[in-house]
Amino acid sequence: MTTTSTLVNGILYVTLSGDLIGSPDSQQLLHSVNEHLGKSVTNCAVDLSDIRYINSTGIGILVSLLTKFRSRGGEMVLINPAGHPHKMLALTKLTNIFTIAVDEAAARQQLTPAAS
Repeated sequence: MTTTSTLVNGILYVTLSGDLIGSPDSQQLLHSVNEHLGKSVTNCAVDLSDIRYINSTGIGILVSLLTKFRSRGGEMVLINPAGHPHKMLALTKLTNIFTIAVDEAAARQQLTPAAS
């Protein structure tokens, strides 16, 4: 699995590709997110459109990330989980827990507070 991350307007964007199966790369993902959390980042969008396969460990990583952001008063949005990852999220009923966006623009809209 490869991971890239960027911080734009206070939102951490993480793009994943390959297989999300709990390999050492997954630990790098958690470490990278933890570093950003230390910088007061509370919102995250995780692009899953290039993830081919996800297992229970991968789902556990996503749940762990969601918990980290929500416990800090923030939110995490999944972008375009397709194929096998979408089936696994639906099978485990996590589509009811995660906010899912079709693309980065929709994720940004979900994570940006409405103007008062």
